[in-house]
Amino acid sequence: MESIRKPFNGIIKDVKGRAACYKEDWTCALCSGVGILAPTAYIFFASALPVIAFGEQLNRDTDGSLSTVETLASTAICGIIHSIFGGQPLLIVGVAEPTVIMYNYLYNFSKGRPDLGSKLYLAWAGWVCVWTALLLFLLAIFNACNIITRFTRIAGELFGLLIAVLFMQQAVKGLISEFSVPKAEDPKLEQNQFQWLYINGLLAVIFCFGLFFTAIKSRRARSWRYGTGWLRGFIADYGVPLMVVLWTALSYSIPREVPEGVPRRLYVPFPWESASLYHWTVIKDMGKVPLSYILAAFLPAVMIAGLYFFDHSVASQMAQQKEFNLQKPSAYHYDIFLLGIMTLICGLLGLPPSNGVLPQSPMHTKSLAVLRRQLIRKRMVKSAKECIKQQASNSEIYGKMQAVFMEMDTFPTPKELENLKDAVMKVDEGGDAKGKFDPEKHIDAYLPVRVNEQRMSNLLQSLLVGISISSISVIKMIPTSVLWGYFAYMAIDSLPGNQFFERILLLFITPSRRYKVLEGSHASYVELVPFKYIALFTIFQSIYFLMCFGITWIPIAGILFPLPFFLLISIREHVLPKLFQPNHLQELDASEYEEIAGAPHIRSISLAEREAADSGSNESREDFYDAEILDEFTTNRGEFKLRTVSFNEDRFFQVYPEDNARV
Repeated sequence: MESIRKPFNGIIKDVKGRAACYKEDWTCALCSGVGILAPTAYIFFASALPVIAFGEQLNRDTDGSLSTVETLASTAICGIIHSIFGGQPLLIVGVAEPTVIMYNYLYNFSKGRPDLGSKLYLAWAGWVCVWTALLLFLLAIFNACNIITRFTRIAGELFGLLIAVLFMQQAVKGLISEFSVPKAEDPKLEQNQFQWLYINGLLAVIFCFGLFFTAIKSRRARSWRYGTGWLRGFIADYGVPLMVVLWTALSYSIPREVPEGVPRRLYVPFPWESASLYHWTVIKDMGKVPLSYILAAFLPAVMIAGLYFFDHSVASQMAQQKEFNLQKPSAYHYDIFLLGIMTLICGLLGLPPSNGVLPQSPMHTKSLAVLRRQLIRKRMVKSAKECIKQQASNSEIYGKMQAVFMEMDTFPTPKELENLKDAVMKVDEGGDAKGKFDPEKHIDAYLPVRVNEQRMSNLLQSLLVGISISSISVIKMIPTSVLWGYFAYMAIDSLPGNQFFERILLLFITPSRRYKVLEGSHASYVELVPFKYIALFTIFQSIYFLMCFGITWIPIAGILFPLPFFLLISIREHVLPKLFQPNHLQELDASEYEEIAGAPHIRSISLAEREAADSGSNESREDFYDAEILDEFTTNRGEFKLRTVSFNEDRFFQVYPEDNARV
């Protein structure tokens, strides 16, 4: 209540905090030189592919009222605005699945109303965006972001699993549709005859599953045993778009006798066609919407505003987790206010709005952490080697390394290098001769995480998304079945790290095999919470999830699907504490991903492996290992794992009680 009594307080603090470092947001990018292009390209592909896929989904759900052109335009416009004026430039914005779902409900409502119909669909959606923007302004003005911490892990993981299931649902529906005649096509066309429909469906299965399996494998390329470190890192970062290109190319290898429409490809109107040009003037039709429907637009606006508030804030939180060690202040309140402005602009232009997206936002921060770490590391190693050549003592070597760190860091904290100092000094205590200190060996283990906090990479990737609109002729070459495979990939790739999903799998493990869970790295609740309470909590979540998923199937009322997530705040605060002990609930609904290393756990990267892994340059090895270290300690969602090495012997028998004598 105290924050409500001080309107604009949060926005003013955010603006003052970010204004102080605004100039540095640009100079840091310039100091990185061409190195900034690697994270830019990485996040561009991570952003563009989902937006293209969502555009095809919208095109089908709205009978062509919206398409990939509009999703790309929205992502580019909002991305440019946010990168220049946003409070947290590391946050990536784009059209997301919740927006697609809501716009589908709005279309189904509009086309069933004679006063609206499909012609006034975008005009009415514009009024929904106007109401949504006003609500977002109010949330920002009255400091609503102070309550974002009340959305705990239980809500975030329920929402994440729901989106994953909706992705998979879209993949299955799309794949099945490949065996039938599209709505807008003539059934008498050659490619719509039974034999060619059947062949189109079989090819769709091949391309869909081909893209899915190769994308999943390439995503984990850094853990491969074969290939150089640079090659594995390149495939892990860019493998998914490369697989889209590969399977698109293979789709053109079919015999010439096959009709032109087999396999089916994306239907995207060119930006200069009337279907695309209409969106820019949709504001002219907003006055034609009846007053009753303008007022009725407030109801879906409440749902969308709440959804954006939740989704945008969580994405921003994930982009600036404390483990990333960001040095510049956050700007939650101001970013919600700016989100309202972007939503208003998109609504008036007839575009689906963009908001903060996962996992692209933490992926962006992680890629910049690798870049910043490389820059600091190279300078510190160079300084140490110069001292070694001059036969300096290890204390002098450390002093030079610390000076470099203090010089390069915006807000240096010497205490962060205490572990490195201890490691260097131990070499002296051990009696080693001067000059025996190996900077390559010690820096990797003790260098603090630093992120290259700047605006340029976000701006450049947004500009690339905008430029990609001019390559619609290339995008139209992608088979629709490849996109269904990409939807399946997004669904499966989002599951690792979701503790709700991991607990569902745990329920299906027989008691005699649960000890296997303890042998590998596992979440802390496995040891600290009795299995019956884990099962009870998971069953509650599963029932609640099924209710949320069921709401999405209700034709008109489905627009209320965000409502259960808001109700979950009260359930979490008032109901669950009566069913579970506080310490158990704290573990099952922890604010951070806490992981315990299993008994036989071996670090994936040993010092010996680092020295002998690749015969390439030091630079390529650094790039690979920095990225792999961060991959190992983050989930696919971009969340840092807090890993400990303790192992509770007493809890071993809780997980596997009947095996006292097992070796």
